[in-house]
Amino acid sequence: MTATMLDNATSRDFLSMMPMILTIRDYAGTEKVSDLPRKLSTQGAPSGSKPSVGDITLYAPWGNLTIFYKDFVYASGLIILGKIDSGIDKLSQLSGIVTFERVD
Repeated sequence: MTATMLDNATSRDFLSMMPMILTIRDYAGTEKVSDLPRKLSTQGAPSGSKPSVGDITLYAPWGNLTIFYKDFVYASGLIILGKIDSGIDKLSQLSGIVTFERVD
């Protein structure tokens, strides 16, 4: 899968940790989640967001990465980091160990 990341403090902090290996799991039949190695910066972040399919987000209250494969309602504390460009159709089936790499 490939994604385009937004230019915000939280996204830049996420990218600074690459490459990284995370274990992702399904959550609520709507998104994939993973714990991150550390908390990300939320400087200047909105108080919440309404994610759509393909959005890569941080759920700030728990400090975890979330990637949506279904649309969802507005959630306080949700910060959008970027969006998957290709391969989203594979996301709902994905679980286990995943490598995140930065490609410039």
